[in-house]
Amino acid sequence: MSIVKVIEVIASSEVSFEDAIKQAVAEVSKTVRNIDSLYIKDFKVHIKDGKVASYGVISKISFRVDIDK
Repeated sequence: MSIVKVIEVIASSEVSFEDAIKQAVAEVSKTVRNIDSLYIKDFKVHIKDGKVASYGVISKISFRVDIDK
């Protein structure tokens, strides 16, 4: 039997939504193993002086938990 955990992660980028997603995965990968998928819960942009300043994603990352036998 395998166990899957889900964590919610918020990430942002000044470049694009895609870059924000890549940053989320890269950061989580530093401490979490066995990442299976990333689900985008929501997108957002921050506006400054009438222009897009950064792109943000609210995501859920799922990963398999190692079970010691």
